[in-house]
Amino acid sequence: MNTEFTIKHAEEKDLPHILSLIKEIADFENLSHEVTATEEILREQLFEKKHAEVILALLNKEIIGYALYFHNFSTFLGKAGLYLEDIYIKEKFRGRGFGKKLFRYLAALSIKRGCGRMEWCVLNWNRKAIDFYEAAGARAMSEWTTYRLSGDSLKKLQDNDQG
Repeated sequence: MNTEFTIKHAEEKDLPHILSLIKEIADFENLSHEVTATEEILREQLFEKKHAEVILALLNKEIIGYALYFHNFSTFLGKAGLYLEDIYIKEKFRGRGFGKKLFRYLAALSIKRGCGRMEWCVLNWNRKAIDFYEAAGARAMSEWTTYRLSGDSLKKLQDNDQG
């Protein structure tokens, strides 16, 4: 059987697939309860405001995975970086090198855009992902702790008079 793997930049018409993949990765990560994204929200954020970008992995024109990323900035390097929010291949297509191809594409894109680095977070329990990243030459940044403000905490900080 002839198999053709391709990568393409997502278009607005791909929104139902993107949202479906976001829900799949959330389910895989046991975080489905945190998904509030809708097609309308994604349309605005990805295609109108262009806050992030999506590439799709296709096998014989069937969407089998995606990566969502955006640029951040390193003051120390004085360069943009590529921050990988999600990379996901549907379960039945894993173990065939498609994730590695998607990851390599992002590395090449980072270089093409003059980025100083590529970064992402991985759940501590996701040993397969950790092994995959370490095999690619990535190293854990154990001296840094990720913090997050969201929801009520973010609003409370905004509303708090720090005067």
